[in-house]
Amino acid sequence: MFQLNNLSPLVKKRKRVGRGGKLGGTSGKGGKGQNARSGGGVRIGFEGGQMPVTRRLPKRGFNNARFKKVFNIIDTAKLEKYFDDGAVINKVTLIEKGLVKREGLLKILGGFKLSKKFVIEADSFSKSAEQFVKEAGGEVRFIKES
Repeated sequence: MFQLNNLSPLVKKRKRVGRGGKLGGTSGKGGKGQNARSGGGVRIGFEGGQMPVTRRLPKRGFNNARFKKVFNIIDTAKLEKYFDDGAVINKVTLIEKGLVKREGLLKILGGFKLSKKFVIEADSFSKSAEQFVKEAGGEVRFIKES
């Protein structure tokens, strides 16, 4: 049964060492040395005077991340659900519906066969998406990058 006097504290008290009792003497820090001293210890990454790994590794080279293409990916199932037959679908209409939230290239993926005709304008299509749109009688338009 629940009793008020048997509740454990929600926050554990900090262990205060070096004040006598069980953890007196070396206060849980072992024998002598730099780490036993007050304010002692070494900085992060210090390897006892040996050249640290962060300084041993070369820091030159090329990273292609700044040229990465960011794609907004939309599945044909979402197009079927959110758009009416004969709709023209592009980045602007997708942003208005809240299906695309950021700027970037638009890619349509085909995970679902379409039953409605759409005119879709996008930067790229998967082969299956392109096939599903054309089978339903729709049109695929590629946006040319400038």
